[in-house]
Amino acid sequence: MFAAYAARIDKEEPLSGLELGQRPEPKVPPGWMTVAVKAASLNHHDLWSLRGVGIGEESLPMILGCDAAGVDDDGNEVVLHSVIGQSGHGVGPREPRSILTERYQGTFAERVAVPQWNVLPKPAELSFEEAACLPTAWLTAYRMLFTNAGVSPGDSVLVQGAGGGVATAAIVLGAAAGLRVFATSRDEAKRKRALELGAEEAVEAGTRLSHKMDAVLETVGAATWSHSVKSLRPGGTLVISGATSGPNPPATELNRIFFLELRVVGSTMGTKEELAGLLNFCAAKGIRPVIDSVLPLDRAREGFAKMAEGELFGKIVLTV
Repeated sequence: MFAAYAARIDKEEPLSGLELGQRPEPKVPPGWMTVAVKAASLNHHDLWSLRGVGIGEESLPMILGCDAAGVDDDGNEVVLHSVIGQSGHGVGPREPRSILTERYQGTFAERVAVPQWNVLPKPAELSFEEAACLPTAWLTAYRMLFTNAGVSPGDSVLVQGAGGGVATAAIVLGAAAGLRVFATSRDEAKRKRALELGAEEAVEAGTRLSHKMDAVLETVGAATWSHSVKSLRPGGTLVISGATSGPNPPATELNRIFFLELRVVGSTMGTKEELAGLLNFCAAKGIRPVIDSVLPLDRAREGFAKMAEGELFGKIVLTV
């Protein structure tokens, strides 16, 4: 079957390890099933994999891709939950959780094998392309907002780095849930798009806001960390799920964190139950993921290059 896969690891030139071509059909252990992929979306995790983060040379070649929507063996339209090993379903009881491409072949292929437990019905209201955007970036944003940030309708939330998949999802979901959403971006066009998606205010990164925030959603890391901490009200919450600009900020702001009794909460992906809630939320409220571009799988290299350059707003989707 045709697939996009990591053939080599290169920390400096990750795209040099990306290859497109034929790979073996997926193995289907007991309790697993095959899904014919219709659409799959790119995540920064795929770029990190090409750099060797979360994967070693011994695992290569590895088909990339965490997210997908497709059709199961019975003809049902489905969405895949990317976390393997959660609650022990489909794997040994002592196997730690992972996401697709860390231990098991991913979704940038004609077919993928996953535990039966990891398959959810796709709402009819969502296209395959839209549904494929949800299991990683949008689920991450959903958990950050509604599980870990501790906010309620009317509260103010700052989303750093408008344009990225998680940040874009957080703007749309937060606005739909009645939150006052603020956003930052270095790019004027991205700030304008954030306003169109429901942000109350969009400013350059580092700009002082009109008032202090109840929560900040951080996916950028070192470049925006200080601004995130300084933007919170006393007792506010900073939820972090990524660090695309680096994990080591020049100033950690520890004095401000303890003196103002700020909460710093790590957040990773989400549960199957949260993904079901996200799917229902999108279907019921008419929420649609923001898609930057849709490319056929054989043009995956273009999508990877666009993500690596940061020249996107929303998700890049690959269709099979």
